[in-house]
Amino acid sequence: MSEQNISDAQAEILQPSEDINNDVAFFTRLGFRLNTIFPDDNPAVATLSGYNILLRLDKNTSCAAATIYLLTDNYGAIGDGSDEYLAPNGTIIKLQPKLYQPDSPATQHKFEVRQLRDSEPWVIGRAGMLYRDLIPDRLGGSIIASHIRIPDGGPVPDMVHYHTIGFQLIYCYRGWVKLVYEDQGPPFILKAGDCVTQPPEIRHRVLEASDNLEVIEIGVPAEHMTTIDHNMDLPNKEYNPEKEYQGQTFCHHLLKEARWQAGPIAGLEYRDTGINQASNGVASVIIARPTTDETLSSQINHNADIYFAFVLNGGMDLEDENQATQKLHPGDAFVIPPQSPYKMSNFTNDLELLQVTLPGKSEIIIH
Repeated sequence: MSEQNISDAQAEILQPSEDINNDVAFFTRLGFRLNTIFPDDNPAVATLSGYNILLRLDKNTSCAAATIYLLTDNYGAIGDGSDEYLAPNGTIIKLQPKLYQPDSPATQHKFEVRQLRDSEPWVIGRAGMLYRDLIPDRLGGSIIASHIRIPDGGPVPDMVHYHTIGFQLIYCYRGWVKLVYEDQGPPFILKAGDCVTQPPEIRHRVLEASDNLEVIEIGVPAEHMTTIDHNMDLPNKEYNPEKEYQGQTFCHHLLKEARWQAGPIAGLEYRDTGINQASNGVASVIIARPTTDETLSSQINHNADIYFAFVLNGGMDLEDENQATQKLHPGDAFVIPPQSPYKMSNFTNDLELLQVTLPGKSEIIIH
């Protein structure tokens, strides 16, 4: 079937009716418009349109009544202002907000280590990508951290889309991926060690990936809406790197341009990705590496709402608040509650640690 023929077609939602006139009166009160009704002397079928859908009421059908969601930000303009209606034929009409907003639940803090050797299953997610959950309980829904991989490279079956979200990070762990973003110029290659933020509702698309691509993706909150944009082609003609998306700007951090500097924990130096500034203080993302072979013994805590870390390379020991020590290796991740004491020690020379804190301006306290 040609695209032209598809665009000319229409679809109707079939609903039962015992009394066509009574049901038509109900739906027209809610803003639907009567299109056809027949036969005149004893109506048995009627079609109505409204809110971009077509309804077909039929006295001769035995199908079950449906539930229809009407998306609006003005409940008072429909019916009597209620958020739910029951039609005479059994159809349920529910009013829902038109503009989706993610629910941001309070963080349920816990000290947890997730190790790659635990052999948790990889699951198939959007566009055929494999996902490994780095925070199984997602701290009560406040954050999702995923280890994502594409074993076989080539073109990625993705579409232009956006996420209604508070914060989102893509860190390229291994391999490379070709991406394109709204108002950010032509497609580019994100290489291992590079990262980008995806500000709320920025349109983007994954174009191509290397074999064995692996990325770390952070999303806040854990549950958020992904919407396909059928009307935008990327790259678009506009180039506006300073454009704000709900107060945040796009950030593309390049490993080759990174500058290392001393930080709060002795024996570690850091490269700042610039994400704290780009996200307007929503989150901070830094990568740490050792500058000394000596074992650290200082006790540490932090005042961030969320502190997440992922071992990119090398290894280290992590001692929790109960003084239990775990040896960490590449692919391991952990979260630490605020004000909870911990120790990091026995860094290997090649250690690299990805650290994400929310909010961005949080403090590490050394005791």
